Amino acid sequence: MKLMFIGAAHEVTGSCHYLNACGKHILVDYGMEQGQNIFENVDIPVEAPLIDYVLLTHAHVDHSGMLPLLYSRGFRGQILMTEASADLCSIMLRDCAHIQMQEAEWHNRKAKRSAKVETAEPVYTMEDADGTIRLIVPCPYNSEVELCEGIKIRFSDIGHLLGSASIEVWVDEDGEKRKLVFSGDIGNKNQPLLRDPSFTAEADYVVMESTYGDRLHSSERPDYVKELASIIQETFNRGGNVVIPSFAVGRTQEMLYFIRKIKEDKLIKGFDNFPVYVDSPLAVEATGIFHKNELECFDEEAMELVKKGINPITFPGLNLSITSDESKAINFDMTPKVILSASGMCEAGRIRHHLKHNLWRPECTVLFVGYQAVGTLGRALIEGTDEVRLFGETIEVRADIRQLAGISGHADKAGLLEWINAFAVKPKKVFIVHGEDTVTEVFAQTLIDEYDIDAYAPYSGTKFDLITGQFDYEAVPMRVAPKKKPVSDVFSRLMAAGQRLIGVIKKNEGVANKDLAKFADQINSLCDKWDR
Repeated sequence: MKLMFIGAAHEVTGSCHYLNACGKHILVDYGMEQGQNIFENVDIPVEAPLIDYVLLTHAHVDHSGMLPLLYSRGFRGQILMTEASADLCSIMLRDCAHIQMQEAEWHNRKAKRSAKVETAEPVYTMEDADGTIRLIVPCPYNSEVELCEGIKIRFSDIGHLLGSASIEVWVDEDGEKRKLVFSGDIGNKNQPLLRDPSFTAEADYVVMESTYGDRLHSSERPDYVKELASIIQETFNRGGNVVIPSFAVGRTQEMLYFIRKIKEDKLIKGFDNFPVYVDSPLAVEATGIFHKNELECFDEEAMELVKKGINPITFPGLNLSITSDESKAINFDMTPKVILSASGMCEAGRIRHHLKHNLWRPECTVLFVGYQAVGTLGRALIEGTDEVRLFGETIEVRADIRQLAGISGHADKAGLLEWINAFAVKPKKVFIVHGEDTVTEVFAQTLIDEYDIDAYAPYSGTKFDLITGQFDYEAVPMRVAPKKKPVSDVFSRLMAAGQRLIGVIKKNEGVANKDLAKFADQINSLCDKWDR
């Protein structure tokens, strides 16, 4: 019964944990790293075809985004998640694949123009995303699910995103019983649309996020509607656009909720029925999924509107932009408008086109409404950069750069402490993950010093024995080399295929000798062809 930490160890993105219990290989999340990658992550300790299950806390790509890569390497097990997360992953993973393929195509066109020989391959393809989606097993909230003999799980609403969950895992192996809880991303309280995080009563071991483990949100709930209305009014009075880089799933729907209220209360003077554009096909699809799951996931305030026949996230003047031509047309209309577009950290997608057209205009406002990871374009803009490079051009930053204070899908330090202190009995150990390097250490020390909780912030590669309660290995930080070769080239894909082959070979141990001999002959024949 072993636990190993792979990703989001002293980092905020790329969540991944490995559990070996009852003879099964289990991953909890397999996310994409975003922004600056500070530390090297160790590889998953078994080949992809040997992994039996993936348990997903929620659909954000820093928790789910590498599942298609796992599939491309031979994983064919089950991926268990909540019903709403299953709906979201069905669109988000395809969107990720589309972005990977677009970026590879753009790189190759650029390389061709400059006569470079090296080409790029997408990290994974649409076929990999589709294959991954077929492996998803939707699970209801608050129901125990028997994973296999000796292991059962339960998903509880954690209030971070539609369908987000903490995951309880009960393990009974050779008479030894242990309970683990993986917090996932713990939601902020009193947010629009979604319920507050639920608490868990007991656990032996807890793996807990710490994104905002060193800071507090405002002691009073900000009046988001009033503040957003003020920013829109000021910008429209100057004749500019309000450009909001917004995560397509979650934050976009919250902003629509606020704007509906602004329009209902007629808070913008002189610009009646001002246009609002949601320029993200993913966001448009996600908004439909929010409607579908409102009974299961919406909070009381949002449900009161639903009961009155009011859609909480739509209103007159809302325009949904799907095609690229519709997207381009937005910037040729000089009417002051609000533009919501992904990605939220400005690293990819249509938002980069809107920044190109609006960053240089002093009458415009770029409004950030979510976390900006270190190394992202969004973080650079918030920190006051004077110019940025977009599509090969240098763009001077003249627009007003603003943040909507206090809005966050993550619990702050107080919220994190409330969640961990809600356990009726202190866990034997709490592992602190999913936070920036110093934040994980600071929050772990807070639990030790102020709450007498045994806490530890592991680095990637750390291994823990859940039976003995001791570390098999305590990893040390391995910083990323300055010029790390990208993993998305053709040779890396070939190496991945080789890893899959090894995994398939291991899974066929015990098969009839006649079939194994035939398999070996096929492999040797292939090797003879390529062993030059």
